[in-house]
Amino acid sequence: MEAAGRLRPQGGLRSLTYATLIALLAATGLRISEALKLTFADITSDGLLIRETKFRKTRLVPLHDTAAAGLQRYLKRRGPGSGDDPVFADTRGRSLRYIAVKETFDGLVCKVGIRPTSARRPRLHDLRHTFAVRALQGSPTGRNRCGAHMVALATYMGHVNIYTTYWYLEATADLVRDIAVAGEAFMSEGRLP
Repeated sequence: MEAAGRLRPQGGLRSLTYATLIALLAATGLRISEALKLTFADITSDGLLIRETKFRKTRLVPLHDTAAAGLQRYLKRRGPGSGDDPVFADTRGRSLRYIAVKETFDGLVCKVGIRPTSARRPRLHDLRHTFAVRALQGSPTGRNRCGAHMVALATYMGHVNIYTTYWYLEATADLVRDIAVAGEAFMSEGRLP
């Protein structure tokens, strides 16, 4: 966020736009396409109305108080807008284009010295994956409660079915370990944890 806050021109809206956009992606797990399509009309007191997503669904994404406050700070600085005006706009008031956001994000990643851990560089979409994994890591313990959390997360993220969400269970060693322990207990002792 600090590097985004230093984007040029100094004192211009560009730095705040990118810092707010990246923070919103990290805090909500939105797809970049969903964030770039947001309009002023999509911001409600209950959260963000995400319209006609990847799977032609519409959903409401609640915002944590801190995310809502950050978005409001940005909008206050950005200035007034109406219904169909994009939330994240370029200097001409048009919705930011994906390629411009991607190139800026890639530049910020290099600027702060983040190096790829594999052959692939960090991507904007990785913010969505990180959000999902952290949400699962913070899920309530217990088989029934974890299952309900999974269904809620699938809905929140706009997945067409829960199997897409299950993929995130494989993303971290502690989640895989928990699954293995549960499977072992069931197979060896016939009990469910």
